[in-house]
Amino acid sequence: MIIFIGDYTVRLDAKGRLSFPSAFKRQMKDAAGEGFVLKRDVFEKCLILYPMEEWERQNAMIRKKTNPYNKEHARFLRMFYSGTAELYLDASNRMLVPKRLLDVAGIRDEVVLAGQSGRIELWAASAYEKVSRADEDFAAMAEKILGGSSNEPE
Repeated sequence: MIIFIGDYTVRLDAKGRLSFPSAFKRQMKDAAGEGFVLKRDVFEKCLILYPMEEWERQNAMIRKKTNPYNKEHARFLRMFYSGTAELYLDASNRMLVPKRLLDVAGIRDEVVLAGQSGRIELWAASAYEKVSRADEDFAAMAEKILGGSSNEPE
C-alpha cells in the first residue's frame, strides 16, 4: 500500500486541472499510470483520491461486508459509489477534476492535496486551513485512540 506523505497547495487552471505534486508521484513509483478514482468523502466536505490499487482494495472490503440484494446495503452502495470519477494524469502531470466534484467540496481555485495512508484528500484551501487549525483536541484524541494500546509497530 502507498502511504502518501505531505500536503501541497496547488491552483486549478481555467479548465479545472490541477498539477499533481511530484512528491506524491514519486511515492507512487509506477502506479500513477494506472489512474485514480476520485469521490466525495463520507464524513467531511472534501474529496478523496484513491490510486487504482487502493480503490480496488477498498472495493474488496466493501464486497465482503455487503449484499446488493439487501435493501439497506444496496442503498449504501448507491450512495458510496455516487459522485465518483476515474482520473488520469496527462503528459504534463495534471489531472482534470470534474466540476460537479469541485462544487461538492467547495473548491474554486486553490486546492490542498493532503496525503494519508493509501489516499489523498482534496480540500478547498480555506476549508483545510480551518480543519488543520482545529487541532487543540488532537492530543486527547491521540490518547483515546492510541494511548491504551501496548502494541509495538509491526
